[in-house]
This record gives sequence, structure tokens and C-alpha cells, in this order.
Amino acid sequence: MVKQVILVTGGTGLVGKGIQTVIAQEDKCPDEEWVFLSSKDANLLDEADTRRIFEKHQPTHVIHLAAMVGGLFHNMRANLDFFRNNMMMNDNVLKMSHEFEVKKVVSCLSTCIFPDKTTYPIDETMVHLGPPHDSNFGYSYAKRMIDVMNRGYAQQHGCQFTSVVPCNVFGPHDNFNMENGHVIPGLIHKAYLAKRDEKSFEIWGTGKPLRQFIYSLDLARLFVWVLREYTEVEPIILSVDEADEVPIGDVAQAILKAFDFQGDVIYLTDKADGQFKKTASNAKLRRYLPDFKFTPFSQAIQESVDWFKANYDSARK
Repeated sequence: MVKQVILVTGGTGLVGKGIQTVIAQEDKCPDEEWVFLSSKDANLLDEADTRRIFEKHQPTHVIHLAAMVGGLFHNMRANLDFFRNNMMMNDNVLKMSHEFEVKKVVSCLSTCIFPDKTTYPIDETMVHLGPPHDSNFGYSYAKRMIDVMNRGYAQQHGCQFTSVVPCNVFGPHDNFNMENGHVIPGLIHKAYLAKRDEKSFEIWGTGKPLRQFIYSLDLARLFVWVLREYTEVEPIILSVDEADEVPIGDVAQAILKAFDFQGDVIYLTDKADGQFKKTASNAKLRRYLPDFKFTPFSQAIQESVDWFKANYDSARK
């Protein structure tokens, strides 16, 4: 039996931990060895250090999750850093994957790569149809360039390098920082404190903007499917259905229900709502997997809340 060695960069983050859980509990293949890297294992900004880690593990497959990421204001302050660091990291990982004759690479993009001025729902054909939002253009263009490099490596060297575009991800092992984290982990942390301190719960904005959210374990299952089965170079959006778009106010209520929060809820309507919707089409995914069952949103929220309560002291926040 030929052993496949699957190297996961950024393997200790939200999505990496989801993949670890799914592989351990549901989907282990005897001919697969999974290696989950953290930033302590290698500096992917350094070509020599990236080569060292490829020499050490000799991967046959790579899932590339590592990235420099940050919230809105961090991006606005440091667009050049986000562009240069992510470009270096992505270039090193793909260059080494080619050099070490890796059979397949799956990189992780983001819905923020899509044009700021666009029509909805967004789909895989629209990635390069206009500039991204100005607030995080550095990160967005660096992520777009993965798609450009994937096509270049396929055309010039016959490499099977591809990418996925998840919608908003949440789940255990998320970053629950209320300033720099994403909306669901931020609300979970805020609800935890409101219940503990017996204070009112505040929601910024009207609660009306709509978003699609994918549970990290569902995304992990789809990542494993892409690695094993998906053969296109073009990206694929990994998202819940359009009908599963949910208002932020309903998200907050689901979180409060999971905490059994009985206090006052206050909407701070003087705070900005942000973009009203960012609807993504998962029609391409559904053509491949028409029967894939996503975890019900309320169940996924409950599991995420329970994990945060159980791991409050050690959770990223």
C-alpha cells in the first residue's frame, strides 16, 4: 500500500482543527498519514524553511490553510503587509509543492476576494471581474493570486493545484476575540460575559444584514472530499445553500438561546451594519454533491457554545 502524506499548513486554526476532528472521528483512510503544521513548525515566509519542512515530511498532498489574517481595522492599517506576507507564503508553498512533485494542493481562499461592485449571488466565474473592497485589497489580491498561480502551474507543469472559497466559518477552536474575531465567535464571547456578569446583551447595528455561515466540521468534510475527489483547477465555493442565509439578529438569538440567556437584549442601531448581503451560490458544489447534509444551524451554534464554555480558559480570545 502506497502511503499518502497529507501536509496541512495552518493546521491548528479553526479549519485545521475541524479537519483533524473529522479525520480522527469519521473519515480516516488507512493509506493516509495526516501532518498538521502550526506556525511553530516552520516559517512559511522563508523559502529555505518551507523547503526544510517539505524535505522532512515528503508530502504527496497539501492542504494550504496558513495565512496572515486580521480584522477590518488591522487590514486597513496594513494592506501592504497583508499582500506581501500572503504572497510570499503562498508562493513558497506552491513552489515547494511543485519542486517535491506533490500530486495535489488545495488552497483556501475567502469570499472577500470577490469584486466589491458585483451582482448576487456570486459564483466561481466572478473572482477577477473587478477590484475587491478597498478596506482589505492587499489580502484579497494575494488570495486571488493563488488562483492565477494554480492556473499557471497547471498550464506550464501539469500540476493539480486548486482552491476552495468558503463562506463565513465558525465552530470550536475559533478566535473568540471580541475586537478582531468574526461575528459568531465575537457574539458567543459577548453572550458568555453578559450571562456571567448578569448584564444586558448588546448587538451592534440593526441585526438585519444577511450572511451565510458554514460549520467548521461541515467545511472540514467538504475539504476532505475536495482533496480526494475534485479534479478541476478552477475554484469551488464551499457554502450552505442560498436559502440558509440568516440575519445577524437571528444569529444572536440562536446564541442567546444556546446560553439560556434571560437578560435584556439591546440593539445599538447607531452602529454601522456593514454590507447588507454577500450571497454566494453553491450551485457548483450541489452539482457534485446534491445530497450533502449541512449540520442544522441551531445545532452547530449549540455545539460551538458548549465548546467555548468548556474551554473558556484556553480558547483564543
